[in-house]
Amino acid sequence: MAEIGRPPTIDPVAAARWHAAAPAYPPWLHEEVARRMQERLQWIRLAPKVWCHWEPVRGGLQAHALISQRYPQAECVVVETVPRHAAVARGALRQPWWRPTRWRAPKARFALPAPGSVQMLWSNMALHMTADPQALFVQWQQALAVDGYVMFSCLGPDTLRELRALYAELGWPPPSHAFTDMHDWGDMLIAAGFAEPVMDMERLTLTFATPERLLQELAELGRNLHPQRFAAMRGRHWRAHLHRTLADRLADPRHGGQLALTFEIIYGHALKPAPRVRVTEQSSVSLADMRTLLRAGHPARS
Repeated sequence: MAEIGRPPTIDPVAAARWHAAAPAYPPWLHEEVARRMQERLQWIRLAPKVWCHWEPVRGGLQAHALISQRYPQAECVVVETVPRHAAVARGALRQPWWRPTRWRAPKARFALPAPGSVQMLWSNMALHMTADPQALFVQWQQALAVDGYVMFSCLGPDTLRELRALYAELGWPPPSHAFTDMHDWGDMLIAAGFAEPVMDMERLTLTFATPERLLQELAELGRNLHPQRFAAMRGRHWRAHLHRTLADRLADPRHGGQLALTFEIIYGHALKPAPRVRVTEQSSVSLADMRTLLRAGHPARS
């Protein structure tokens, strides 16, 4: 990357515009990735008392239900930074009055988590559309309690490789911004104060019956945030040409002639460590860090 924490090919104005205008529902791929990510929770022994779901409307409301079932006594703090999405989340997460769990289970709170207040922060399929993920990592790290952890997923650099190759061959501007490699995500986690980052990935192949359905799915997943994206309006002739080209070049006989696209999915996990105090002849530590050290029973470490 050109600068740590700053994706090299994301236009921040376009990213902010998409964040505000994104459809108020999760695409199918987001729900599927969230389902796969929540299965990883079986390997984590400590159940959170409070967890934070960061933007569940786009990240996956079905996954929210699965996590709530896994941790039925845990309180959830929900963060939705777009008012339209917040209204949808409130409606979707409100339990009917006649359901017994409404009275037994903790209610979801809609607010930014207080510093050091949550043991798990969950974010699904959001980082690859964020212009400044390093700032988001810092915000998440501050929200977590010591020994709390973040779990996230996002798209990786092999995503849409067939479409990228096709656009390059035709001499068109890139069809999407570049997606960050998982090793760079690990570096950013360390820079934001996390410890023991664990990154892994898998590749999924999605197939589509028609070019129209393929383009519809891509439009639901996100937008092209590349600064050098085509800036003008495309005409009907260009779109018809695009449909013909997609039908001709992306048809895959291994999938019955349907149009196939690769999506690389990156999964990340990292811990918030106890504050580290560098010991010198004169050392200083913030009051908040000192309280954390005393509560956790950790000695100051050099």
